[in-house]
Amino acid sequence: MILTDQKILELEEKANKIRQSVIEMLLTAGSGHTAGPLGMADVFTLFYFHILRHDPKDPFWPERDRLVLSNGHICPAFYATMAHAGYFPIGELKTLRKFGTRLQGHPHREYMSWLENSSGPLGAGLSQAVGMALADRMDNKDKDRFIYCFMSDGEHDEGNTWEGIMLAGKNKLRNLIAVVDRNNIQIDGFTENVMPLEPLADKWRAFNWHVIEVSGHDFQALNQAVEEAQAIYEKPTVIIAHTIPGKGVKEFEKDYRWHGYDPNSDKSKEDYAMALQELRTLGGKIRSEHQ
Repeated sequence: MILTDQKILELEEKANKIRQSVIEMLLTAGSGHTAGPLGMADVFTLFYFHILRHDPKDPFWPERDRLVLSNGHICPAFYATMAHAGYFPIGELKTLRKFGTRLQGHPHREYMSWLENSSGPLGAGLSQAVGMALADRMDNKDKDRFIYCFMSDGEHDEGNTWEGIMLAGKNKLRNLIAVVDRNNIQIDGFTENVMPLEPLADKWRAFNWHVIEVSGHDFQALNQAVEEAQAIYEKPTVIIAHTIPGKGVKEFEKDYRWHGYDPNSDKSKEDYAMALQELRTLGGKIRSEHQ
């Protein structure tokens, strides 16, 4: 899974396009979450355009890797990535949260059957992923593919999260790789003020997980973290990906108020228009910075 300079350039450009799609979706929808999707755009891009074994033309391919999204509220980035990867038309993204759309405010398999799980209630995703990893072990498929679970840091406030962590550690599920979006915010403020999580890495280690900490915006470092995780055979791995909420839009970055912001007011519509222009400008600079 070597990342060349050319591939990194392509990933950076793709991530910027995905961020633009996220802003366009939210502006059209008039509701939704902003900070998390922008912060996780690089992670989604790396997985869908470099790491995952998947086939958009055959989304039910039995040998595919499984990606479980636990923090379903960041689905604008999830949907945008899947559309850009070819799962459905990019134009459909602007139906986000509209009546009758497939693109619900939280992912729902009833409307998009190729999703691996429905998500919304925080804390449930890891338990779902643990079940899939256990099933693959029972079917002797645990050496053939990986189960990935994307999670938020705020959902560690949920007891169900720790039940999943304990069960996976007990069963030494080497085919399970969790990716935690460590952006330090949740809906009511900063995580360390609402419900302190640190020392987060030590807590995962205490439950018999291999732990890797990395920037969620460094494609090379993140790719190497996944390769390391895939090489661990005696326990599950968690990658704590440190991300900047609102990444790509300076006015949004590191501001917990953009966790879930109402784009309906005239002021917020101006903010979103500004954000879209900023991302478009950044997109024009990416290639020149690599030359």
